[in-house]
Amino acid sequence: MIHVNNASSARTSGQRAQVGQALTEFLVVVLAIVPLFLLIPMIAKYQDIGHATQMASRYTAFDATINNPSTNGTKDPATLAQEVRRRFFSNIEAPIKTNDTAGNFKAHQNAFWRGPNDEPLISDIGAVTVNLATAGVPNTRILGPTATSLGLPDGPLYRGAVSVPLVNLPAGIRSYEPFDRLNLRVDRQTTLLVDGWSARDLDAVRARVQGMAPAATVAAAVVAPVLALPMSIMELGQVSPPRMGELQLWDDVVPLDRLRPR
Repeated sequence: MIHVNNASSARTSGQRAQVGQALTEFLVVVLAIVPLFLLIPMIAKYQDIGHATQMASRYTAFDATINNPSTNGTKDPATLAQEVRRRFFSNIEAPIKTNDTAGNFKAHQNAFWRGPNDEPLISDIGAVTVNLATAGVPNTRILGPTATSLGLPDGPLYRGAVSVPLVNLPAGIRSYEPFDRLNLRVDRQTTLLVDGWSARDLDAVRARVQGMAPAATVAAAVVAPVLALPMSIMELGQVSPPRMGELQLWDDVVPLDRLRPR
């Protein structure tokens, strides 16, 4: 007579069902995660291009600190764009040379910025646009003639803007959707105060301030001696008369013990 252990048979079939369910869940998770893992390298490439674009916009803005109307004059926009393309969007090992131009061939391209089909993410280096222009409200609109009297530059703020168009990823690969049709463009801007109205010495500052109201300065210089005599008599020489029209009272004086020869 054969005895069948129903409890053991039920337990075995239950374990098989659990194994089958775990395998199914694993396959579902894999189908969801694998495309994400395939996309991570491309996201890293996009982030690297974004960082390079940000640095390029800073380079563009900081170039205006030495090339603006109040210093050496403005740099040719085509020359500036050529420098930015070669130094930030070309081969990272390229030497810095004057008048060097980046080309659309593999030796001049960033080896990291390539798609899954080994095509460059920036197909045309000439399509990278670089723009440098004044930003903000002009000083003459805010202060009027006072800005000219003080020698303030009309456009002290400069904005460097860089725009980089990217190619779409290959179509037909599910894990790359929707990057196969987005027509991505990376835009970065940097705004910089290139001229803070700094003067070379106290005499230069004094000359600028006196130029705001020359008539008042001359009148104060004439009236001050006339008022000084009666005030000295009335105050019995105990109170000094006002020194009208003299800007030396507001000079920044550094104590001699804080100075040292260069």
